[in-house]
Amino acid sequence: MTASAMTKMAPRALGTGGLTATAIGLGCMPLSGVYGAADDAASEDLIRYAIDLGVTHLDSADMYGWGHNESLVGRAIKGRRDRVLLATKFGQTQPERQGAPNGVNGRPDYVMQACEVSLKRLGVDVIDLYYQHRVDPSVPIEETVGAMAKLVAQGKVRFLGLSEAKPETIRRAHATHPIAAVQTEYSLLYRAEAEETRATTRALGIGFVAYSPLGRGFLTGTIRELSQVDGRRAAHPRFQGENFARNRALVARFEAMAEEKACTPAQLALAWVLAQGDDVVAIPGTRSRQRLEENVGGLGVTLSADDLKCLAEAIPPGAAAGTRYPAAAMAAVYR
Repeated sequence: MTASAMTKMAPRALGTGGLTATAIGLGCMPLSGVYGAADDAASEDLIRYAIDLGVTHLDSADMYGWGHNESLVGRAIKGRRDRVLLATKFGQTQPERQGAPNGVNGRPDYVMQACEVSLKRLGVDVIDLYYQHRVDPSVPIEETVGAMAKLVAQGKVRFLGLSEAKPETIRRAHATHPIAAVQTEYSLLYRAEAEETRATTRALGIGFVAYSPLGRGFLTGTIRELSQVDGRRAAHPRFQGENFARNRALVARFEAMAEEKACTPAQLALAWVLAQGDDVVAIPGTRSRQRLEENVGGLGVTLSADDLKCLAEAIPPGAAAGTRYPAAAMAAVYR
């Protein structure tokens, strides 16, 4: 890691309550088979290696592998718990039938139950940052966050977060109990909804956590042909047919700029996200040590005002084709 990257490894504040996170974290979802098979032993080694590199922000969820991910993370951080900002999420439930969308549950009794199960899987006494993964439209956000606040009072959770929540939902939640962070998909490719969210979090003094900052792999420069799209990505409209061709053309322009900056496309994509403000952190996911090192290397990329202007012109807001998720999943985000 370069000296510049090491300097930028300094923690960023998430909210105003004292929670901090390294600018680059590790999204652990890919370690539970979402983008292909993953070896548990190798995954645990990857997490420990990330911590050794200085990446302390680990992001999990109870629905990643339906418990597998939290158990994996729990094993990996044994003996290193004091070096980790441990984040996990609740609220998505297994679909009623194969092919159906995930359910959602924000009832207060479920909040308490879900936390207990996550604590056991993770093998810890307290979760640093506990998110509602998806907002439950059938339960007032005040009731859900009220239950989450009880977990804070009980010492089982330190800080609260929301994922894919609309500005009005965020305001109501924050009025019930301070929200430290809001997590939303955010990248140079997909940023329209996130920009609205970020304006709200900034106004309220809430941290912003960008997931899928590499556009689910599009901005790494490694997905060049439709034949390379498999697994979960294949179900996403952005990776299908004409949408793929249009997005690939946008990314080709972006890749040329990365070459000019003498960095990889992934590093440029992460540098762009982090340049949006000190209240923003990114949690790219990977199963590879090489990619992990590459992502951390993005901390050493400095972007000027002209660079940011050129990037915004290369991939203007709303230019990406296809929605972020399939239709059924899109119905559950940003509400």
